Amino acid sequence: MSADVKKRVEGITRESTQAMIDKALEIYPEKARKKREPHLAPNDPEATSACVKSNRKTIPGVMSARGCAYAGAKGVVWGPIRDMAHISHGPVGCGWYSWGTRRNLMSGVNGVSNFAMQMTSDFQEKDIVYGGDKKLATLLRETKELFPLAKGISVLSECPVGLIGDDINSVARTMSKELDLPVFPCNCEGFRGVSQSLGHHISNDTIRDYVIETREFTEPAGPYDIALIGDYNIGGDVWSVKPLLEECGLNVKASWTGDGQIEQIAATHQVKLNVIHCYRSMNYMARVMEEKYKIPWLELNFFGPTKIKASLRKLAEHFDDNIKRKVEAAIAKYDPEMQKVIAEYRPRLEGKKVMLYVGGLRPRHTVSAYEDLGMQVVGSGYEFAHNDDYERTAPEMPEATVIYDDVSEYELEQFVHTLKPDLVGSGIKEKYLLQKMGIPFRQMHSWDYSGPYHGYMGFPVFARDIDMAVNSPTWKLVKAPF
Repeated sequence: MSADVKKRVEGITRESTQAMIDKALEIYPEKARKKREPHLAPNDPEATSACVKSNRKTIPGVMSARGCAYAGAKGVVWGPIRDMAHISHGPVGCGWYSWGTRRNLMSGVNGVSNFAMQMTSDFQEKDIVYGGDKKLATLLRETKELFPLAKGISVLSECPVGLIGDDINSVARTMSKELDLPVFPCNCEGFRGVSQSLGHHISNDTIRDYVIETREFTEPAGPYDIALIGDYNIGGDVWSVKPLLEECGLNVKASWTGDGQIEQIAATHQVKLNVIHCYRSMNYMARVMEEKYKIPWLELNFFGPTKIKASLRKLAEHFDDNIKRKVEAAIAKYDPEMQKVIAEYRPRLEGKKVMLYVGGLRPRHTVSAYEDLGMQVVGSGYEFAHNDDYERTAPEMPEATVIYDDVSEYELEQFVHTLKPDLVGSGIKEKYLLQKMGIPFRQMHSWDYSGPYHGYMGFPVFARDIDMAVNSPTWKLVKAPF
């Protein structure tokens, strides 16, 4: 979509969006309304600062879809590393939840070269009373015995561990020596911070303190060595992007952390450039490596052919003419194929409206991919964003469309009633309500068990899935009772 066309969506003005927001907030008591008002606003693409407030505590009684610090640490950063065992230290509920809620695909053989399974210390009442340190030590010994090929063990603490004051750091130090195996403690109790974003930060700090610079790559360093940062291989996204970067002449030495390997992550301080995909979860570590090791970093967007092309050319500017030639060759090879995909699906999707409410990078990164298919994104927001996320979102979204931070289920439902989107892309908490309202839906946290969506390999899958959702004849048979 051209910049001129993109500035506005027909029928949406700042006045109409503000009126919609005001109406949604009418139900709240005055105190809650005043607290929620700064988190909802019409978009201003030219703004120099975020149009909404973010990274604040959720108002008690107002339903939130946010995750916790434990979810950010276990489900996002540590869990996708394939050659380690990951222990959820606490009651079984969180440990069970952490297994299989995200589709971080892994190569290798389970239990041998990858360890995609649920491991928990299964806290009981006696552990709360007497402490769980001894139980954790026993569990670490059992893990080493059961999985001798694991390259390390992470210990991710749940809420009760922090509340009773267990010292997992001391246990990790002692057991690491006893087992002759790296044991990485991560103090990511769920109650810490205001959302799962702090869990990302805590995990990055743990990697900084215990992992980075403890290994070196076995192959000699080269001028095209890069690391792929903040891609979690949901639906195989890493397996789409990594071959593309390698076809462009770059050497992807490490993946953080989708299908990642701990020894490659530990040696990332030797690369020449960090290519960051999920800014929210990994900008902390990219900045650490820039400051300490002088490694520059670059945020790229591999959703949809328009952004893929721009991102590859932006990436090539960091390297020599050899890489630039290979990038142009890749674009010349794949772009015609992408245009065939657009030619097939755009006539069926032209003018359809989309609303997004996800975490991480998707509320802004996927906007252009929808636009490549002729769709219009009329609302977007994050579950756990910071101000810099919204500053990056504003230029991507059309003028005056609604931007919402930590939107409640009620608010989102009211916006849906007013805007009448043809598709909503959000999470599992919103999926079934919206489908019962007769609105097509895609689960954009995990690609609704499809994927990949990244890169040239992923865009045809994305286009097919969106068309399948929007144009399914099923919706003609669904009539909401409200």
